[in-house]
Amino acid sequence: MKITVVGAGAVGATCADNIARKELAEELVLLDIKEGFAEGKAIDMMQTAALLGFDTKIKGVTNDYSQTAGSTVAVITSGLPRKPGMTREELIGINAGIVKGVAENILKYSPDAIIIVISNPMDTMTYLSLKSLGLPKNRIIGMGGTLDSARFKYYLSVALGCNSNDLQGFVIGGHGDTTMIPLTRYATYQSLPVSELLDEATLAKVAADTMVGGATLTGLLGTSAWYAPGAAGAALVEAIVRDEKKLFTCCVALEGEYGQNDICLGVPVIVGKNGWEKIIDYKLNDEEQAAFNKSADAVRNMNSVLAEMKLI
Repeated sequence: MKITVVGAGAVGATCADNIARKELAEELVLLDIKEGFAEGKAIDMMQTAALLGFDTKIKGVTNDYSQTAGSTVAVITSGLPRKPGMTREELIGINAGIVKGVAENILKYSPDAIIIVISNPMDTMTYLSLKSLGLPKNRIIGMGGTLDSARFKYYLSVALGCNSNDLQGFVIGGHGDTTMIPLTRYATYQSLPVSELLDEATLAKVAADTMVGGATLTGLLGTSAWYAPGAAGAALVEAIVRDEKKLFTCCVALEGEYGQNDICLGVPVIVGKNGWEKIIDYKLNDEEQAAFNKSADAVRNMNSVLAEMKLI
């Protein structure tokens, strides 16, 4: 089993570190365009193996995609990170060309690889991958909703004063400050609806904090977050390589599901060895469906830039 992570920055390195610690592959290739950067990160991580007890071999390479040959899963984190005050939309022009080139190079040497997209704007980069690579739709997965749902459970745990592992909660829609939809109506604490434990105002604040979760951290850190995004990417890799059939919110191609077509958007899916294997229909009420439709409109607006740039 070989896994590739493209981009040795904070998110990519954190993702790789999580994959290695969980021993999800015999070999993990960390690739970056900056000379020596991935090699240095790989050596640093390998020097933790004797301390942490993992056996995965981590190999860092500079822009040599032949070293990624035979990868089962490839995680793409490449691109410019979001700076304070920068919207995800502003990243399109820079990151689209990078992501497209990376994905094409990965598939040149690993034609059967499942692609996990983390690069922002994530919904648009996932759609770009779907349209430009010609892969079966189940092999292209956008990570965003997995991260957003983890943030949702964090804010719920703070409001409830409980362990986030005891919570179930999902965020659907676009991976953006104004496009994601925390499904508070479906959130539960050990099967008990959280709406029975938190008042409407508190739930509304949890949802609002979740939606600006990424921007909040960007403001505090001066760059995008990395621990949770990296862990979210690794969680999807684990579900694939261990065929867990686990439920995540992921950005996937919709063909009529949730009332949408020709778009990649965050919905609950089962993830296993074939990539995303099944979309779960969370019977949205009228208000939730309207929000989902509005989210889709905003993502389509971003996607239109790809056509204007002749990238799809």
